[in-house]
Amino acid sequence: MGKKNANLSGLARFVADAARDPPSSDTSHEPRTGTARRASQAVDNNTEESSRPFKKRKVGLLGSGKEQYDATGLVPFYQHPSQVPAHLQKCKYFSQRERYFSLYSSGCLLDEEGWYSVTPERIADQIAERCRCEVVLDAFCGVGGNAIAFAKTCERVIALDISPVRLALARHNAMIYGVADRIEFILADFFSFARTLVQMQESPSKASQTDSGSATTQAARKIDVVFLSPPWGGPSYLTDRPDAIEGDQSALGGIDGEKAPPEFSLSAIKPVHGRELFEVARSITRNVAYFLPRNVNLEEVSALVAEEQETEDGDYMVEVEEEWMGTKLKALTCYFGGLASGQEGRFYN
Repeated sequence: MGKKNANLSGLARFVADAARDPPSSDTSHEPRTGTARRASQAVDNNTEESSRPFKKRKVGLLGSGKEQYDATGLVPFYQHPSQVPAHLQKCKYFSQRERYFSLYSSGCLLDEEGWYSVTPERIADQIAERCRCEVVLDAFCGVGGNAIAFAKTCERVIALDISPVRLALARHNAMIYGVADRIEFILADFFSFARTLVQMQESPSKASQTDSGSATTQAARKIDVVFLSPPWGGPSYLTDRPDAIEGDQSALGGIDGEKAPPEFSLSAIKPVHGRELFEVARSITRNVAYFLPRNVNLEEVSALVAEEQETEDGDYMVEVEEEWMGTKLKALTCYFGGLASGQEGRFYN
């Protein structure tokens, strides 16, 4: 259609030119040179264009009819190792693409941070099964790995991120999995969102005055579970430690003969101390799932429930679940409140 419209436009210009150039008073039958040339050009162009096949309008990775949510072009879609930057090849992220998204070949997109921070799909599915509920808040959704999994087990998912690009990629990927209609993608900072949410819950009358398109309208809906998967500081979280000493024997004894990584402190979590992040989540609900590095300091994790222990009747525990992929321990998921095994009765309390 684009080429055909161009032909019509050219013909219209020719007609307009002819109208502005009235016939000469000369009675000879010799055609005027300018008009003849323009007419000849118009005919030649029509002949040439009609012989060319029309170029189809390019459709993104999501296919026709889904252009509104298609993030094609925001980041590269790698289809072969040769297309992957050297630093990503070195870490073998591309070779694990279908562990991250089983439907990767259908057009799933990841930005550079997504390649090293997305939760592998099988682990995300396991966490989502444990967090089965009506409404779950994914505080740092990234490119959507966990949000997509939650959409399979929960009635509604609220997915937050401060990056418009990653949020667009998350929606794009959710479209591929067919669950985008169960996820609300909100460009927001978790701390600001949580603060507003708590304020609205404390003053319900304000919620009814909020515009329907605002993120704060979520205050009118009770959030059952908060999932925290904050930035760990990049791939170097397994090697960097401020107090690491060369030859430190505490770094030995890793899995499968590997050198054990240095202990990870909650203070290394971005953008704030991991303890503060947990406290903000707990202001929304007691049911918190905290996705942490496999080398996290478990004494710091257990200390997070100390305050609860003092105010609750009976023991208050945190359950630590190891997340394995084959023979590799990838991460830990710490379940609090009614999510912890044996504490299910506290889910709605």
